[in-house]
Amino acid sequence: MKRPTIVLTGGGTAGHVSVNEALIPIFQERGYEVHYIGSHDGIEVELIKNRQPSVTYHAIQSGKLRRYFSMKNFTDPFRVGAGFFQALSIIRKVKPELIFSKGGFVSVPVALAGQVSRVPVVVHESDVTPGLANKLALPFATHIFTVFEQTLAHVTKAKATCSGAIIRPELFDGRRERGLQRAGFTGDKPIIIVMGGSQGSKILNGAVRNELEQIRKTFDVIHLCGKDNLESTYSNTDGYRQYEYVTDELPDLLAASDFAVSRAGSNAIFELLALQIPMLLIPLSAAQSRGDQILNANYFQSLGLANVLAEEEIVDKSFSEELISFKNNKQILIDKMSEVKKPKTPKMMVELIMAFKK
Repeated sequence: MKRPTIVLTGGGTAGHVSVNEALIPIFQERGYEVHYIGSHDGIEVELIKNRQPSVTYHAIQSGKLRRYFSMKNFTDPFRVGAGFFQALSIIRKVKPELIFSKGGFVSVPVALAGQVSRVPVVVHESDVTPGLANKLALPFATHIFTVFEQTLAHVTKAKATCSGAIIRPELFDGRRERGLQRAGFTGDKPIIIVMGGSQGSKILNGAVRNELEQIRKTFDVIHLCGKDNLESTYSNTDGYRQYEYVTDELPDLLAASDFAVSRAGSNAIFELLALQIPMLLIPLSAAQSRGDQILNANYFQSLGLANVLAEEEIVDKSFSEELISFKNNKQILIDKMSEVKKPKTPKMMVELIMAFKK
């Protein structure tokens, strides 16, 4: 007897994949055959295709809708069209009970193909306001789950629910001792983990490295600098450990960290909140984005859950001095974090999602 099937989609950044990573084993425990529709070259190839052998991965053409002039703006609509027909063929072949979309531009043709195939499409939106890809996908959605209550004002309320954040359970399995061993630190100094996202942040990487000597007087530093951003100059620097991107090591490195400096993507900040790691958020500027990270960061700051530093301020202020000020605010942040209700577990989220299956 053929097992029931579910299709997951999402890609482009780690934030559009990590929730799917958390849900996959739960769907499999419930007896589902899991198929994933992603791009040919996005981060989902590494995180799903190369690391999830029990998941059938399908790569489709994927365009990107840019807010700036690019010659690719003239060709990418054709790639999106091709992706739609590829997704349609996959969906009609595997006959899923439901499609779950986490966002990213690869998800748009999948959501449209799902609606055309009359397969329920459930969309998950992590930010305060929907991203462009999810805005395009929402008309094809059967239901929309949001992380923030405020997001409900930007979607069709009749088919939307605020479910809160979903946290990968393996993050709670980290051990400080293993993290110290991985980083090569003794734990004598407070440890700060710097996370610039899967693609890295030139501004954040520069701020850390330009003042590294001063920063190391107070902190040992774990630096997740992004793909192709390792600097051999710092390979043997005491109190400084750099990685492009981590997967299996992340729970242990977080367990070893006393503080975090991070971009303000929704998944990352809710994970730090769940682990009660005090965070200094440096959101992607409005000049480089639609401003969603600024909204996320300001919301957390308004609740007393994080310190926030604008990208523009990094140039004008001493980054090492900002870190000292942040360090002195540790207990206030932890006290506020402890008051927040627990996030959804993947099992709880799957129960909500499956209510919309065929």
